[in-house]
Amino acid sequence: MFPGARYNPFMPNVEKHAPGTFCWIELAATDQEAAKKFYCQLFPWSISDVPMGPSGNYTMFQIDGRSAAAAYTITDEMRSEGVPPHWDLYVSVENADDAARRATELGGKVIAGPFDVMDYGRMAVLLDPAGAVFCVWQPKSGIGIYVTAVPGTLCWADLSTPDQVGSAAFYSGLFGWTTMFSENDPSGYLHIKAGENFIGGIPPARVRDPKTRPHWLAYFYVSDVDASAAKVKDLGGAVHLAPMNIPNAGRMAIVADPQGAVFAIFQPPAQRQ
Repeated sequence: MFPGARYNPFMPNVEKHAPGTFCWIELAATDQEAAKKFYCQLFPWSISDVPMGPSGNYTMFQIDGRSAAAAYTITDEMRSEGVPPHWDLYVSVENADDAARRATELGGKVIAGPFDVMDYGRMAVLLDPAGAVFCVWQPKSGIGIYVTAVPGTLCWADLSTPDQVGSAAFYSGLFGWTTMFSENDPSGYLHIKAGENFIGGIPPARVRDPKTRPHWLAYFYVSDVDASAAKVKDLGGAVHLAPMNIPNAGRMAIVADPQGAVFAIFQPPAQRQ
């Protein structure tokens, strides 16, 4: 819940993602067309649909022609397993097979893959020991997100887990992340650092809803959290956590689209925009 300052309006384009950093964000929707309308009214996104054969299109959400996120329709198999609409986070890795193997050694599970996605890259869908789903991406011709630091882009991610310490150890062992508490923050929030950059965090278990399964919560950068939260409601979505200030960080809210996929929106302080 304490996004770091990664907002440089002079360098919005991304050409490479360092291993261990978030590189892609993907929506699984029950109604892909409705999702496209909702998000393109909420964020400054345009649409580029890529044919996926009889299964329909893979929607690329773009900003100035550069990919920022994507969406697809939940498969019949996923529906039968009770998978709800949701956002999936991808972490860039040098080798998807090695990452999947290492995840199992650390107590996680492989849900799908590793497999090739045409010539774009190789991926796997994994489950951490506490039950949170995430994906790994080995880039080939496609790195994932090609734009950052502007409204509508991924800017942070929180892991909701009942095991803060164990989860930190798992991801640190898998991706080489370092985690740390802030000396001036008594909340117990654990910051995640990949290389030299803070990329996310793990809130203490006491603040999470025990009725929800462990999950990753993606944050999207917006210029006005209050206006964006109001627009979510106007468009048929829901506000789960009303806009609030985060000391020394910015302003945020947790919302859901009309199909129930949950995400967060974040507005940095004026000096960071």
